[in-house]
Amino acid sequence: MKDIIKLRIDIAAGRKKASLVLKNCNIVNVFTDEIIYGDIAIEKDTIIGIGIYEGKEEIDMYEAYVAPGLIDGHLHIESSMLTPSEFSRAILPRGTTTIIADPHEIANVCGLAGIEYMIDESEKLPLSVYIMLPSCVPATSFENSGAVLNAKKLKTLVDHPRVLGLGELMDYPAVINGDEKILDKIHIVKDKLIDGHGPVISDKALNAYVVAGTKTEHECSTVEEMINRLRLGMYVQIREGSAARNLEVLLRGVTKENLRRCIFCTDDRHPEDILMHGHIDNNIREAIKGGLNPISAIKMATLNASECYGLKNVGAVAPGYKADLIVVDDLKKFNVKTVFKEGKCVAQNGKALFHVDKHLNPSVLNTMHMDKVDLEKLRVNVQTDIANVIKIFPHSLTTEKVVRKIQTENGAFKFHKQLDILKMAVIERHNKTGNIGLALVEDFKLKNGAIASTVAHDSHNLVVIGDSDEDMLLAINEIEKCGGGITICSSGKVLKTLSLPVGGLMSDMTIEEVHMNLKEMIEIAYGLGVNKEIDPFMTLSFLALPVIPQIKLTDMGLFDVTKFDFIELSVKE
Repeated sequence: MKDIIKLRIDIAAGRKKASLVLKNCNIVNVFTDEIIYGDIAIEKDTIIGIGIYEGKEEIDMYEAYVAPGLIDGHLHIESSMLTPSEFSRAILPRGTTTIIADPHEIANVCGLAGIEYMIDESEKLPLSVYIMLPSCVPATSFENSGAVLNAKKLKTLVDHPRVLGLGELMDYPAVINGDEKILDKIHIVKDKLIDGHGPVISDKALNAYVVAGTKTEHECSTVEEMINRLRLGMYVQIREGSAARNLEVLLRGVTKENLRRCIFCTDDRHPEDILMHGHIDNNIREAIKGGLNPISAIKMATLNASECYGLKNVGAVAPGYKADLIVVDDLKKFNVKTVFKEGKCVAQNGKALFHVDKHLNPSVLNTMHMDKVDLEKLRVNVQTDIANVIKIFPHSLTTEKVVRKIQTENGAFKFHKQLDILKMAVIERHNKTGNIGLALVEDFKLKNGAIASTVAHDSHNLVVIGDSDEDMLLAINEIEKCGGGITICSSGKVLKTLSLPVGGLMSDMTIEEVHMNLKEMIEIAYGLGVNKEIDPFMTLSFLALPVIPQIKLTDMGLFDVTKFDFIELSVKE
């Protein structure tokens, strides 16, 4: 180690040449909010000096801007429908060199084996992948998942060097009420970080949530929520995902005084959005469009995130920091041209320059274990023609409980073509319990068909929506047959299926192949009348998540998130 330090000192002092020097750079300094002109000397994976240097290899940057590699403060790789190796090929060319991943999607299906798969699969990637241990598997006690992870099981992984702490505490009532099981999980992480997920908490309840150790929040949807959390010392992760896009609103709450406590995240982002719009680089561009200074936006995506998660030696261009660097030709347009990871060029002009090996562990395959479903089990029995209905909103994970008059026949819901109300079912698919939750949905607008998916946050049971019981059943059977995935059916025919064999969540294909399949399926969905203001698959997947307001559906029934209890579908007078 002394020899390494001595070599670095000699190079920094100019007595020896660096192995690589990036010449003529406009360097983005996130410490002092300025652009510094000079060279960047790099030895192996570390930045040695900023100034005028000679290298054994020199690359002229021609006055391009060089900034730190970008950091995504909170995401679920599984939501990209890509394996970790393929995900790295997708985001590194867009400038993201470090991610904080919460693998609670695969954990809800496969338990510890799912987390271990994500750790192992990301071990040798040219992408720094840190893990937050899923805190809520299942997310609540109001649904059935494929596994239950208690503190004892999580403790077996807590000392892994890439495990940074405890993932988002979605069961916030359990935290606020001091539930023994959640306290055990908080206890095992000790001085490590705890991520939050408390979109509706305020006042004393918020104090209780924070004092339990929660340090971050990515579910803010209003400036008021954001400010309340910043005042209590939390970091706010400003999210711009595929379904939930909070950046435009929350940017209004960012000031020069609180900016250092704000970071960026994507949470859930589909492959077509990554390919078409980008990743964290997209957050930066949108923030700049919204009036944020480019260096401030870069700081939120680099230094702020590294400090939040205690990542040493990343997030800045300075001596002693890892040579995770991105090259852009214009700070405002912020198009990433070249990416260096630990001193090696890993991407250029939007293309990955590395190869990744795929390892499909048997422990995360063949995860469909469900009871037989027939038409009778899809029947929605009602006591009145007035019902509680799930109303969805564009570009949002939140829903609203609305009361609507519905069409009935022989004591059951009947679809009426003049009414925009569809049937939805969540079918338990892990342990053959036979559970089926049934509900009604407004503003999805699908006509003459059904869509089904095993991507159904967070327990990832099988979710299906449609205006025809026959098409819904066909979609259910198609999903079971392919081992998990997404399908669209209409008029008794399977129109298109994307198989997701890894936990029913991830494909073994490339991002380009997944993108082309999803693009075709989205066009089919819109052709069947689906609301063009929503992502049909992402929106459907979150209708089964009982921790985001206001009303959702699990395999156990219709759930009112504000009351944190089940409610009846029928409204009695």
